[in-house]
Amino acid sequence: MPRNPKQPTLTGFDHDDAPSSPHDSGSPAANGEANAVSGSNPPAPDPAPAPATGPAPPANSRPAEAGDDPRPDLQGRLVVIIDSHSLIYQVFHALPPMSSPSGLPVAAVYGFLGDVLELIARKSPDYLFCAFDKSDITFRNTLYSEYKAHRESMPDELRQQLPLIRRTLSALSIGQIECSGYEADDILAKVGAEVEAAGGRCLIVTSDKDCRQLITDNVRLYNIRKNAEMGPAELWDDWGVRPEQVVDYQALVGDPVDNVPGVPLIGPKRAQQLLEEYDTLEKVLDEAAASKGPKWRKNLEEGRERAMLSRELVRLRTDVPCAIPWRLGAVGGADLDQITALCDELGFRRLKDRAKELIGDHSKAGGSGGAAAPPPPLETDYRLIRSEAELAELVTTLSGYERISLDTETTGTNPRCSQLVGISVAWAPGEAAYIPVRAPAGDPQLAESVVVEALRPVLENPGIAKVGQNIKFDLIVLRGCSLDVRGVTDDTMVADYLLEPGQRNHTLDDLARRYLNHQTTPIKALIGTGKNQCRMDEVDVERVADYAAEDADIPLRLAPMLRERLENEGLAELFDTIEIPLIDVLAEMEFNGIRVDVDQLAELSAGFAAEIERLREEIHGLAGHEFNIDSPKQLAVVMFDELNLPVVKKTKTGPSTDVDVLQQLAPLHELPEKVVAYRQATKLRNTYVDALPQLVCQSTGRLHTSFRQDVAATGRLSSTEPNLQNIPIRTEQGRAIRSAFTAGHPDWLLMGADYSQIELRVLAHYSGDEALLAAYAEDADIHRRVAAEVHGILESEVTDEMRRVAKTINFGIVYGQSPFGLARTLRIPKDEAAAYIETYFARYPGVQAFMMRTLSNCRQTGFVETMLGRRRTVQGVRDLENLDVSKRRTLTEPERIAVNTVIQGSAADLIKQAMLRVHAELKDSSLAAKLLLQIHDELLFEVAPDAADDLEALVRREMIGVAELRVPLKVDVARGQSWAEV
Repeated sequence: MPRNPKQPTLTGFDHDDAPSSPHDSGSPAANGEANAVSGSNPPAPDPAPAPATGPAPPANSRPAEAGDDPRPDLQGRLVVIIDSHSLIYQVFHALPPMSSPSGLPVAAVYGFLGDVLELIARKSPDYLFCAFDKSDITFRNTLYSEYKAHRESMPDELRQQLPLIRRTLSALSIGQIECSGYEADDILAKVGAEVEAAGGRCLIVTSDKDCRQLITDNVRLYNIRKNAEMGPAELWDDWGVRPEQVVDYQALVGDPVDNVPGVPLIGPKRAQQLLEEYDTLEKVLDEAAASKGPKWRKNLEEGRERAMLSRELVRLRTDVPCAIPWRLGAVGGADLDQITALCDELGFRRLKDRAKELIGDHSKAGGSGGAAAPPPPLETDYRLIRSEAELAELVTTLSGYERISLDTETTGTNPRCSQLVGISVAWAPGEAAYIPVRAPAGDPQLAESVVVEALRPVLENPGIAKVGQNIKFDLIVLRGCSLDVRGVTDDTMVADYLLEPGQRNHTLDDLARRYLNHQTTPIKALIGTGKNQCRMDEVDVERVADYAAEDADIPLRLAPMLRERLENEGLAELFDTIEIPLIDVLAEMEFNGIRVDVDQLAELSAGFAAEIERLREEIHGLAGHEFNIDSPKQLAVVMFDELNLPVVKKTKTGPSTDVDVLQQLAPLHELPEKVVAYRQATKLRNTYVDALPQLVCQSTGRLHTSFRQDVAATGRLSSTEPNLQNIPIRTEQGRAIRSAFTAGHPDWLLMGADYSQIELRVLAHYSGDEALLAAYAEDADIHRRVAAEVHGILESEVTDEMRRVAKTINFGIVYGQSPFGLARTLRIPKDEAAAYIETYFARYPGVQAFMMRTLSNCRQTGFVETMLGRRRTVQGVRDLENLDVSKRRTLTEPERIAVNTVIQGSAADLIKQAMLRVHAELKDSSLAAKLLLQIHDELLFEVAPDAADDLEALVRREMIGVAELRVPLKVDVARGQSWAEV
């Protein structure tokens, strides 16, 4: 089987238990106000000093500062300083959400650390600093109270990551600088001026255009994304101004993001023309009467005060009273041990390797500073089976063992649609064999039928335990060869997933490295990559033999180690009674597949194409001209420059045009809403309508998705290649796609069985809230009941809109949705959303009590548990012991993870139990029916018409009977000719 199933990008996690909370460490503060720190948690912001409001001092001035490190000789040296918050926000918005093994959000930490390491690799600086904003209030707020007044506060999910970023910088021995009352940009200006004065070179890593005023021949800006520097020449090419004109340019243009007023109607082009003609802001304003255009002239004449204020707001200060920790900023003092431990804690395997590569020879680790010696290779005795006689001897050997490990090699990554290339088996640590079935001409290989029949007595014997890594793949492959493998007791991938559900990487390569300190042979070493990639049956069989034997050997070594951990952590029963038996159910579902009408999809594709073209023409009509709708940059120009819609969020490349932004702007203009519809139609066409026919297996005529047990930390199954869970169920387009999924036999039906509101029922069970229990006992419409309770009216008086709002509340509040999030979802004022939340908790006090109880237990133990004992470590909640959660109506990200895991994870436990019960009953019955798919809380079957009633009765009985909760479980069953009808 493929050693490493496809993983989401940037999510290769491995870790040990998280260490205790980070401690502070830093250099002395200057005057009790300014701080140059190297630790992880900065001191609380002090009140802003009363700064001077006059012009900045000359660039070469250097105020005396108590506690400042002596400035080293910088002649010819390179000093790099990072605008930290700018870079942190970039990576936060650019990367998908990521969690550490303990449940902490870490995407920004990952991205920031990666950028810092890349910066060290590219530029080899002599000194490296990071500048931070210390407080929201600076001297600019004294000048203008509206300065940055409309900026949203930092998201909680990002705020939680700042201490981790600080710890990372401390481990890298990177100086951190901040100062009360000033912005990080002012610190950049101070450092740049000092380096220039001392004859050094300074590179400022920022995307903030305010910093363009700092450019000199020796001070340049650096865009890490584009790997491009900006000096005076590049500034002139972009803006047509000199560095000393930048503050005047910005004073005229203004900055709506920071609330810098500027002069109305003076845009970038006009500002450049005025400065080219008059040179300075003062002269521009003095000569306003001569300006062409009455509106421009009037605005310049009346906007003098605004312009001069704007210039003081954008002018950066070099007289910041902060210490520059030159000693801490000197590159070369990184502590590789700390970096390695931190990467292990956060699950940054790739970055750990990168850090070792970059700084291993210069770190403080291990005294000598060298990288650790590679571990000794594992002792192995791998063999290649070349003849039927050797195969018979191997079978005799295997028959004498109580447990063996199994792996297959194939011609592709889809087990149902690929051919068997060979089988490897291991019976003792280091002892394994590979049996080739397909190989290059002239290489040893045995007939598939001969191999299958020889191994059948062993592989179909339940008395011989079978071990594997993602063994479901191998079961499906061998089932295609008419081999029904029995006796599976251990899957190392699934075991590690249960032990470390927060990890995203449970591949064999990763497990071997973590548990055995062993580097496996990468598959690309055999089959190559890209255009030069070949199939496994085209690789020299001697090379395949060692690779394949290792694939069987490693799981056999790992299984006892993982089993011991499962026993010690109380997870063995869940592993043995749910996860391992489920492998057989999933293997059968994937083997069965589901029929997709490719002709119908072809017709749909034409319809989607027409709809997309219609939307494109409407969007161009609303814009007044044609443009590339798929280009975020061109769309941003249309929305924000031409239509003057407000900028909601900024990214590394400019104003964001993501779906959240478009939905927020939809009430203001028709174009954003049309773009949302255009993107949805395009995505569905590309992802499903046009892609699904290419994924239909030629040998079966069906689509065979893969159900992953090792992805969702809550325990839910994930559908991949293709992902059938994301086809919309309530939209016309989604139903059209689902209508192409049909039964695979003439006249047969599809039947869907769906748990009704399973997560809300689990919530009612756990919370014991009397109102919720009563509603479910009466089989009431829970959303209508909640709407009536919240509004204080009779259920008969509840409107459809009220019910819609209540439904959103039910599914949102329990996971800690904030008033802002609820307001955005419902498109209502934030105060109104906050009132809904307050009323909800008042009417359903048991819900909040359950949440508080869950979080309290999590803070004490460090983990949460589902109904069947599935555990998830949530480290962040333990760090919130001093916060009174009962006084808040929203949850932080770790708190949301904790509550969500209990509810969604318990619902996942129930559906898995239901699958096992239904599967067992179907096998014992003679019903003409097959289980095809599991999508969230729904099971999908194909069934002969005369067996449909019996199947419905069986499914209802088994799904309802999986557990006795405080509220009754309810199953909705429907049948039809297609999935859409179900």
